[in-house]
Amino acid sequence: MDAKSPIGQGSALTPKELVVAGLCGCTAMDVMALMRKHRQAVTAFEVRAEVATSEGGPPVVFTSAELEFVLEGEVDPALALEAVRLSQTRFCGVTAMLVKAFPIRYRVVVNGAPAGEGQADFSSPG
Repeated sequence: MDAKSPIGQGSALTPKELVVAGLCGCTAMDVMALMRKHRQAVTAFEVRAEVATSEGGPPVVFTSAELEFVLEGEVDPALALEAVRLSQTRFCGVTAMLVKAFPIRYRVVVNGAPAGEGQADFSSPG
């Protein structure tokens, strides 16, 4: 862990970047577990994140996040979208914590084609 220059050397992720990495990693693990459960042959998978931050003075905080789930392989787009939806509404503990502070939207792309989108929401039970 490091800080950006001039405070640090910028040689490692900052604390805020680690939070984003934790968000992406947590939801990616859910999605891959669900894809394996449904015997989907995922050959490549990436979660990309864009996070907006507050402006003005300190503290600088996240104000929104956009996640893009990109899957390749012999994958049913409907199953991929459902796996992401379940992660973002039921399973991902990191998303469940962060969505209390700012909105998190997601979109799913399978083999280069849009499969759907939505918003993280843990307000409804199960």
